[in-house]
This record gives sequence, structure tokens and C-alpha cells, in this order.
Amino acid sequence: MTEIKGRRLKTALAALGAADPDMARAIAEIGPPPPRSAEPGFGGLLRIVLGQQLSVFAARAIWDRLAATADPLTPAHMLALGEADFTRIGFSRQKIRSSRAIAEAVVAGALDLDAIPGMEDAEAMAHLTAVHGIGPWTAEIYLLFALGRPDIMPAGDLALLVAAGRLKRKRRRPTPKELRKMAERWRPWRSVAARMLWHYYRNAPL
Repeated sequence: MTEIKGRRLKTALAALGAADPDMARAIAEIGPPPPRSAEPGFGGLLRIVLGQQLSVFAARAIWDRLAATADPLTPAHMLALGEADFTRIGFSRQKIRSSRAIAEAVVAGALDLDAIPGMEDAEAMAHLTAVHGIGPWTAEIYLLFALGRPDIMPAGDLALLVAAGRLKRKRRRPTPKELRKMAERWRPWRSVAARMLWHYYRNAPL
């Protein structure tokens, strides 16, 4: 598990503040973002997929039931689960398809999670999103939180779009394309900028 923290986080926040007065204001108002990370590997990737579009409480409950049913949680054990098992655990039909596709890709060698840490960001994104059930958002969140990549901006994330609109005092939230353009000034620390935006979304005064 890797996370940008400590002196490296301070360096990143200082660079963001120097590059963008609005980001400097946010850092002064609410302080640094809280710690957040994910486990690398199959379990960490699967947990990101399961948590998508669910509340934290619901995602944790499903994850706990899955971990108790498929112990240890490996691709082979996932593929051994039947439809009734998935339904009892709380998987939607879409998440059943996505989870099975990811497990099958790992077993077949089409998805090499051990090799991804050695890949550049673009190569890693292409490798992940080649698998059914792994979209750009899932791949970006995995690179950001499981691998600690410093320059990832999940521009399709709704909370980031809302927070960016508030940060820039816009009347409407930006589009993903507009957020990507906005984030250019935050290079090479777009991951920390994203963490600040999530932090701002939850804690900034309205």
C-alpha cells in the first residue's frame, strides 16, 4: 500500500498552492487531505469496483460478506462462487459480470496486476481498461490510491467536478474535459489536487 504523505505531501501542497491561488485558499481553509489508500492487487481492485456508486456503509457490508465467503479472496475463489452466493452477498448483476471478468482476466494472464507498478501511467491505464468491468475511473482510482501515483486526475468523478466548481466559484460544475484542462496547472501533483478536491467537497463552507 502506497500513499503520498509526510514531507512529500507537504511538498505537493506547497507546489499546488504556489501554482493556484484557489487551491492555496482551500488548503488554508480546511488543511491537508486526510489519509486514504487501498491495497494493491486483486482484492484492492475488486474493492474499488464494488464500492462504485454505493455508500461507504453498503460497500463495507458487501465486502465483509464477500471476504467471509471467499476466504482467502483470490481470483480462483471468486470464480468458484455461484449466482446464489453473489446474490446473498449483495452483488448487482453488473458487479457480478465485472468481478468475474476481472478474476478471469487475472487467471488467464490477460491482467497482470504484479506488472502494473512497473508501467508508466498511460500504459497502466491501457492495461487495466482493456478488461471488461474496469473503466477509466476504476483504473485511475486504483493507480491513485493503491499504487500512490502522484499525477492522476479522475476527471469523471462527480464529487471532484462539484468541488472544482465550488473551488473556482463557478455557477455550474465543470465538465470532465474542463476539469482536465483546469488540472493542467496542478501537474505533477494532480493526485494530491484530487485528494484536496474530495476533502473540499466534504468540508468546505458552502
